[in-house]
Amino acid sequence: MDFSLTDEQRAIQETAREFARREVDPIVDEIDEHQKYPRELMRKAGELGFLGILFPEEYGGAGLGYVEYVIVVTELSRIDPSVGISVAAHNSLCTNHIFKFGNEEQRRRWVVPLAKGEKIGAWSLTEPGAGSDAAGTRSRAEKVDGGWILNGSKTFTTHGSVGDVCVVFAVTDPDGPRGHNISAFALDKGMEGFRPGKKENKLGIRASDTAEVVMENCFVSEDRLLGEVGDGFVQALQILDGGRISIAALGLGTAMGAFDVSLAYAKEREQFGQPIASFQAIQFALAEMAVRVAAAEALTFAAAEALDRGQRVSRLASEAKLYAGEAAVFCSERGVQIHGGYGFIKDYRAEKYYRDAKICTIGEGTSEIQRLVIARQLLKGK
Repeated sequence: MDFSLTDEQRAIQETAREFARREVDPIVDEIDEHQKYPRELMRKAGELGFLGILFPEEYGGAGLGYVEYVIVVTELSRIDPSVGISVAAHNSLCTNHIFKFGNEEQRRRWVVPLAKGEKIGAWSLTEPGAGSDAAGTRSRAEKVDGGWILNGSKTFTTHGSVGDVCVVFAVTDPDGPRGHNISAFALDKGMEGFRPGKKENKLGIRASDTAEVVMENCFVSEDRLLGEVGDGFVQALQILDGGRISIAALGLGTAMGAFDVSLAYAKEREQFGQPIASFQAIQFALAEMAVRVAAAEALTFAAAEALDRGQRVSRLASEAKLYAGEAAVFCSERGVQIHGGYGFIKDYRAEKYYRDAKICTIGEGTSEIQRLVIARQLLKGK
């Protein structure tokens, strides 16, 4: 899709591509092996505007749209999906939630330092017993004088142990209607009664911090409520439309990265006196990978362009997320097969893309949930 980009978008793409090659590529193996969150790298990403892509300049952002956002996340994920998903979660989940549903004081208080990259954002919706069924949230917020007392725990939170600002969801009306009894709050690291829990030891995207967050009699003042009481779950659904485009970009970048290393390896590796790229079996695998990358790219950019135009994108975002995520899994698996025995060892990147890809079919709504969303939209005639 490069041919459809504006000159400005091409410049952004080249900046992100060069940053990934120069700053990310040399440290990929180290941060993956040691599950090390690349704080210094994220600081540099913030200086380039990557942590505030979607937000107006008056709030410290770059003032760009979802197409530019997809470009950046894709290029970073092409080298290291861990970095791609960290930038994505910071932008589209935490910061975007406060920007969309916070008041002016809350935007100044939190969006500005987040968009500048001075702080890192987390977004906590999932619970041990409420994953795909997010409306089944059990964390509680009890109303008291001047605010709320929060109790509960969240799991699978990106930046759960390293984040400075965290948007959390809790039930504010236990007897209220399902899906309309949950509210969202902005919490700061170090608040009394709010702490990170277990840091997860993951299969892939290991340098992206994923942890529990725990609330134990945590008092939050009224000025930390985002939007209206009871609107939290509805807010989350809107945020997830953009979030699913984020994961589509993550999947697209992962698929591209797997294809890049596989094509290069096929040209270099010789068997039976010739490069394995000369064998039809390898050629067909590469061709299928290329087609899936192209289709994922078209869907992902179509969703981003539609969102930038202000259109409803629930179905298109789910289609892009579903296809790009499945494409990442397919391309990374084929990539390992093309590498043969070398695809199974850490001297080559193929095995890392294979591990990293699977999250694309799980995070921000599993592939099964995407199919459900798409089917519902189809049956509504949308």
